[in-house]
Formats: sequence, structure tokens, C-alpha cells
Amino acid sequence: MAAIEKVKVVVLGDSGVGKTSLTYLIAHNKPLVSPGWTVGCSVEVKLHRYKEGTQAQNTFFVELWDVGGSNGHRNTRNVFYQPTHGIILVHDLTNRKSQVNLQKWLSEILNQDSSNPTQQHVDVDPEQFLGSTQIPILVIGTKFDLAEEKQRKNQYRRLASSIAEQCGADEIFVNCHQTRSLAPATSNSVKLTRFFDKVIERRYYSRVSPFADKRRIPPYIMATSTPLSNNRPSQYMSPRFYHMD
Repeated sequence: MAAIEKVKVVVLGDSGVGKTSLTYLIAHNKPLVSPGWTVGCSVEVKLHRYKEGTQAQNTFFVELWDVGGSNGHRNTRNVFYQPTHGIILVHDLTNRKSQVNLQKWLSEILNQDSSNPTQQHVDVDPEQFLGSTQIPILVIGTKFDLAEEKQRKNQYRRLASSIAEQCGADEIFVNCHQTRSLAPATSNSVKLTRFFDKVIERRYYSRVSPFADKRRIPPYIMATSTPLSNNRPSQYMSPRFYHMD
């Protein structure tokens, strides 16, 4: 059996916004019955078909690293950030503060190598995400059902995430208790698939890999995509089986 390559997506957001329920829904296509609080980090794995239905179609594992949002672990979270191939920023649609705090989360992961580990906030230049070699980002608003209920009662007006606009990222709204939130062919599903494809594209089919890890990139890439080396055989070969490291 051929080895399956993997990419790592870090899922960030305030404690209680629903990251654990979200990652479970994405990975298993069904709601999590009894979600708990994440201490440190938990990982779900999704089997993703890259560019499905095209000649470039291939299968990858997508690791979803659900990082606990407790402030008490802020100075130790950086151990989960290397390497990072993609970022999902999660906020609660009924909690405006969790949306505002996405700027802080993005600053934290991008400034993880800062010489001052107690630094609370560093401004992020959105233009750094607009280049073709930067880290792909997806913004997800959870608890869409509760937000809709508040809208009906005129208690809430949903706003698009400013950080999604600034970074040129897609944003989707989900109810993690409903499988149809990410049903195939829906707008949410299309955006999520496009995000995963972009993460894989940057990691394996681009000459520059964001937050690159020190493990070597697979030596051979499918001929239908841009190879890392024009002198390699056209078939896809992989030296590494999936493992948690």
C-alpha cells in the first residue's frame, strides 16, 4: 500500500468557542455528542482528496490540531505550532469578543519565535497573507443556530469577520450539531475543500513552504502538478507513512 502524506492545520480560538466539536465534525462528518474541554492539544485526522475529480487527484491526511484556548497555557502553546501548514481561526458567532480576539491568536502563532515570550499582542500585517506562498487561513464562526435565534429576536446582528477580510481568507458559519453544516456541495463544504487543497498545494506543490518543517519534502510529485524538481520521475512516490509526530 502506498504511503499517504499529511499536512498539519492548527485550529485556534478562545476557550469555549467550539473548536473540539468543529474538528470532530470535519474529521468524522458527524456531531460530537459529549464535547469536553481541551487541555493542551487534541488531534483529529481527516482523509482528504486533493483536487478531487481532476487528473491531479491524490489522497492526503489532514491533521487538525485543536489547541486549548486557556490563557494559563499561553506560554507553552508554541510547542504545538511547529510546523504549521494551515490555520483555522474559530470564533463564537454569539460572542463578539471571541471574534475580536482572532487578531491576538493570529499574532501569537506568527510571532511564536519572538524574543519576548510574554508579549501580549503584535500587530499583524494582512498583506503578508496575500502572497501565493503564505500560510492559508480559514475563518469559521460557530454556534450559527444560536446566532440565528438571536437575530430573530433582534438581539444580535452578525458581522463579517474583519480579520477574514484583511487576510483575504474565506469565512464560513456552522452549527457543529448539524451534519448538514458541512454537507457536500454546500458553500461551506466547497470553501473548506478549497482551503485544504490550498494547504496541500503550499506544502507539497510549491517551492516555498510556509512555516516549513525540517523533514524533507517527498522526492517525487505527480506529473500533473508542478514538480519540485524537473529531473524527478513523473509517478508519485512517498517515503513516509502517516504517523503522529
